[in-house]
Amino acid sequence: MDRARGVATGWQRADCDATSLSMGHALDRVGITGASGCGVTTLGSALAARLGCVHIDTDDHYWEATDPPYQVKRDVGERLERIAAEQARTGRWVMSGTLDRWAEPVSRDAGLIVFLQVPTALRLRRLAERERARFGEALDPGGAMHDTHLDFIRWAAEYESGALPGRSRPLHEAWLVGLGTPVLRLDGTRPIDELVQTVLGT
Repeated sequence: MDRARGVATGWQRADCDATSLSMGHALDRVGITGASGCGVTTLGSALAARLGCVHIDTDDHYWEATDPPYQVKRDVGERLERIAAEQARTGRWVMSGTLDRWAEPVSRDAGLIVFLQVPTALRLRRLAERERARFGEALDPGGAMHDTHLDFIRWAAEYESGALPGRSRPLHEAWLVGLGTPVLRLDGTRPIDELVQTVLGT
């Protein structure tokens, strides 16, 4: 299912910092990832709007359109084709969501990876509020989304431990260490405007 720890801003690699990174080039293709509930989609949308480029959220391409939603996964090949077509629209993009594992073929050209971190309790509260706003009574016992919602929240709660398949802290850390791309770690509890400004380097 692909549907923490707040720390100060920092660069992962010792040979990269906010002054040495060629931001103009890097900001042509930005990847944003982290645990579910960290705000990667919100930051992706806001950053893309500021940069005037395409915003792609990988979750939009992960699931088939069903009623209720989140029931049928698209084949990996179809996901990649859809995302690549979005990237090709202008060649400049901000992509949020899953960037590792199945999504690596469409994220490897990123000039910058932003990794958002938010404490687990806050993430789960955000997710519960978001799901309630989206699906309302469908989350109640007997509702069409009740079981799916409970499974999703259980999965999101295990991000730090990596006890369940999908996005997890252990998988993310292993992937980030192996990247040749600059990684900017940000505290996702900060206001969205501040996060955008930090990424822009202003």
